[in-house]
Amino acid sequence: MQAIEITRFGGPEVLTMGSRPKPAPLAGEVLIEVKASGVNRPDVLQRTGNYPMPPGVTDIPGLEVAGVVVAVGEGVDSKHLGSQVCALVAGGGYAQFCVAPLGQCLPVPSGLTMLQAAALPETFFTVWHNVFQRGALVAGETLLVQGGSSGIGTTAIQLAKARGAKVVITAGSDEKCAACVTLGADFAVNYKTTDFVAAIQDWLLTSGNITGVNVVLDMVAGSYVQRELDCLADDGRLVIIALQGGAKAEINFATVMRKRLHITGSTLRPRSVAMKTQLAAELLAQVWPLLEAGLCLPPIYKVFAARDAAAAHALMESSAHVGKIMLDWAN
Repeated sequence: MQAIEITRFGGPEVLTMGSRPKPAPLAGEVLIEVKASGVNRPDVLQRTGNYPMPPGVTDIPGLEVAGVVVAVGEGVDSKHLGSQVCALVAGGGYAQFCVAPLGQCLPVPSGLTMLQAAALPETFFTVWHNVFQRGALVAGETLLVQGGSSGIGTTAIQLAKARGAKVVITAGSDEKCAACVTLGADFAVNYKTTDFVAAIQDWLLTSGNITGVNVVLDMVAGSYVQRELDCLADDGRLVIIALQGGAKAEINFATVMRKRLHITGSTLRPRSVAMKTQLAAELLAQVWPLLEAGLCLPPIYKVFAARDAAAAHALMESSAHVGKIMLDWAN
């Protein structure tokens, strides 16, 4: 099969199309003929040598795919052959064929294309676990999303709104802020030109005398952490899922104590198949009906032919996109 290989750690140019043996599904797995793959920030980190694969995982990048099940491993019912699925995988998504645990596969939602379906797993698994499980966001509360124009951010906006929450976001340009408002954000702040803490606090007070947001989804960390604590209401929850601003922060624990705040975080890739299977079951029950109703559809910014993965990574690193960047294996 053809697959995108990381020939050495470095810039986008190190990604090249190579030839690899077609993988065989192990017990509990299926083999997917890939039609589309999602491009995500962890793929960039893996390419630069900053996101090592878990033990036993292929070095082929790619964490989400959509396609057709063409083979099944031991213990998997043959009824799944021919099924159209999207899947969260620990690696191997940038290839014509990819294995995935059956429990991490979900049916392509009715009405969605393969490209749309491949844009779902990484962001929806991540947002569901961190915003709704760890962050415990409920209807009527307010969510702050740092980096609202990213794939994670656009998913969080739409899913939180669909479930009855208010959403405020930060983004790096007025154009990105406007795009996030179009997707459903109630308020957007250009963090490059405005103090987001003061702007959000002013908006909260003028929109109902609210003293803080209830949940923060943070992809920055570093110096942002204390400012996010300042944004939180009493009993607020800060959930950290990436460290683009650095892994260390200095915070005032008096703020944490006075407001009774919760600080948590997670990474998804190394978690167990059992945990991801449970996440998939909750998504199927709670989120797939919203997708099939036309809500929460992933905005796709640009589609590249799979052979142009280097250009897709260059776009990801530019941060010029709003929504998802995809690879099409049909071209």
